[in-house]
Amino acid sequence: MDTLKIGQYIQHLRKAAGMTQKELAEKLNISFQAVSKWENGDTLPDTGILLDLCDILGTTADKLLNGGSLVAATERRLMKLEDVKKGFENLESIGKLFGENCTFFTGMIEGINEKMNMDILTYLSNPMTREVMYAEVLIQGIMNGRTVDMEEIENSFQNQGMVEQIRRYIAKSGSNETNG
Repeated sequence: MDTLKIGQYIQHLRKAAGMTQKELAEKLNISFQAVSKWENGDTLPDTGILLDLCDILGTTADKLLNGGSLVAATERRLMKLEDVKKGFENLESIGKLFGENCTFFTGMIEGINEKMNMDILTYLSNPMTREVMYAEVLIQGIMNGRTVDMEEIENSFQNQGMVEQIRRYIAKSGSNETNG
């Protein structure tokens, strides 16, 4: 961790919020010297006040501890089935929003169909094949080092064969599944 970068980010956020070191310190029930030490890169905020500090400064702990940089998604990040479902819903929404004859939409669909050797809109219109699509996305994520919540999958999938496929890919990849 780059303590100087973190300190500069804290100082930037504090000043942007129009606070002095003393005002920030008072909100956190600490000394202004502690804030000064953070901003100089001498020390880091104590974990016991980190979340309160982030709330006051309007940031997240991961962003703060990376000195304001957007945190790159880690390869082991959890994939949620709800997010996969939303992704497909958003894909379908493009046709509704732009019009199904819009070149952007038809080009996108044609590209997916060609790459996947399938008719995605037909697959998405059938609940059984739609679930297969969800499983395919989750499996691709697992193959790329992502994790999944098997409890969520077991509770959401109708097709137990798909659940077992996902479980096999987890075992093959050595991916750490989570159980909620």
